[in-house]
Amino acid sequence: MRSPLSRGRPAARSEPAAQGPVAEPPPLFTRVRRDALRGFAASSFYRHTLIGRVPADLRLRVGERWPGDGKRGATILSGEIALAGQVVRNPVPVWFPPEAGVNWLAAWHDFSWVADLLSVGGGARDAVRALVQSWLTDNTGWHPIAWRADVLATRIYTWLVHFDEIASREADRLLRRAMLASLAAQLRHLARTAAWEEAGPARLRALKGLIAGLVAFGHGEKRVVRALRAVEQELPLQILPDGGHRSRSPSVQLDVLRDLVDTRAALRAGHIETPAALQDAIDRMAPMLRFFRHGDRKLALFNNSIEEDGILVDLVLTRSETKGRAPGQAPHSGYLRMQAGHSLVLVDIGKPPPHGFDESAHAGPLSFEMSQGRERIIVNCGGYRGANRAWRQVARSTAAHSVLVLADTNAVEIADDGTLGRAPPTLRCESAEDEGAQWIAVSHDGYRQRFGILYTRELYLGADGDDLRGEDKLTGRSGTAFAVRFHLHPSVEPRLVQDASAVLLRLPSGLVWRLRASGAELSLAESIYLGSGELKKTQQIVLSGTTDANGASVRWAIRREGRAADLS
Repeated sequence: MRSPLSRGRPAARSEPAAQGPVAEPPPLFTRVRRDALRGFAASSFYRHTLIGRVPADLRLRVGERWPGDGKRGATILSGEIALAGQVVRNPVPVWFPPEAGVNWLAAWHDFSWVADLLSVGGGARDAVRALVQSWLTDNTGWHPIAWRADVLATRIYTWLVHFDEIASREADRLLRRAMLASLAAQLRHLARTAAWEEAGPARLRALKGLIAGLVAFGHGEKRVVRALRAVEQELPLQILPDGGHRSRSPSVQLDVLRDLVDTRAALRAGHIETPAALQDAIDRMAPMLRFFRHGDRKLALFNNSIEEDGILVDLVLTRSETKGRAPGQAPHSGYLRMQAGHSLVLVDIGKPPPHGFDESAHAGPLSFEMSQGRERIIVNCGGYRGANRAWRQVARSTAAHSVLVLADTNAVEIADDGTLGRAPPTLRCESAEDEGAQWIAVSHDGYRQRFGILYTRELYLGADGDDLRGEDKLTGRSGTAFAVRFHLHPSVEPRLVQDASAVLLRLPSGLVWRLRASGAELSLAESIYLGSGELKKTQQIVLSGTTDANGASVRWAIRREGRAADLS
């Protein structure tokens, strides 16, 4: 494609910058300490080390309620417990049903669903109270999942926030006393593990729970400041200079920002000064969260993300108290945002996250998503939430993204243990803007070693937002099959026209877009959409071909046609 911006392109090249400090594998001492503590904690004697003074009440109330999902709360109340992508019906035994996966157990024991149940109203509070009492009775000893630092911290934080709702002063004195005793014991264990047992986002969550517990129990500013030092040490390892999280996941961006906002709220409740590093991280992360939002106010689907709840996203941004606008480019996180008229295009221009942050990362370099107003058009398939390893691998594959796939091979290797292996050694990006029109060219050599081919993608978005053009170019060996995939949102109705040389795309609003292409065979195929948190069938446009002596060049354009077209 000869871009309309080809004249006067800036000479400067823009490449994703180095991502700063990288998390290393746990040192030998940490692993030895972890194993030793777990062995000791599993003994019958360990619970005696958690015995101590139990206060008559919480010294301070910390944290604000986050909105619950009444629909999900109602299903839990009915005995159908859907957590972490798995459904367990009427679990027996209640806390450790044999069919439950590790992620389900972690989500069940962390009590983060309490707000969902309480939002149902009626007898739901009695159900919450009964479940808390059941947990206190059945979980008197340490367990590797139920007492894992991030799970433990989430449970402590949830019980603190909803303490008076779960156990009122007048009607539930015995439960109230039992909760206070358990919280004190859990907090003692968390103080021993929060700063090192888990890594990445889980560590920041563990430290949030520890800080909130210390403040609520009035343990003194010195102990809180000690925990804050661990937070300050962790922030530069996880939060990039442009405000993105090192995982490169919009969903993780939301979760970590929420945890940092909660940590700050706990400090304010205790009249403890917020460290500059914590405030700065919040101030940088909030604009990046805005960066990842489509017009429906939900999140883009990169690196295991799902849409998330738009109301929650709005509330996290409001509570961040940060007004910074979404940047146009995030060089450290490796994303670019093209916006014109009512159209938005988000492009992955970055290398995969480093080891320690890559267990859920996707193989989608150069993929993009497109929306107009509140309607999504081109999407990635999204993040899988569930225990099926095969589906998880499918969702992470390059083919599950709106990008070119060579020989049905991932552009980034996904190892058997879930971490990322071989990745493109070089990824380059060049961009320009002229009178509102925007152009980028980005390339990677992830296929060079195996196939001897370099992949380049150019995108051009017109100033009115109604014209998106692209060229996917392969340079190198001949005889290799390729497919350029455009996954469609389930609400989009596609129809082949013009003897299968174009596709009409009808949106729910009635607006119609037309995709034309040359240099490859155009077809429609089935696809899946995981962005809503559950699997939905949808369709994809596929431009397929085989490289020749000149490689391959596939040119395509998506243009808005108005509302008049009839797809019936």
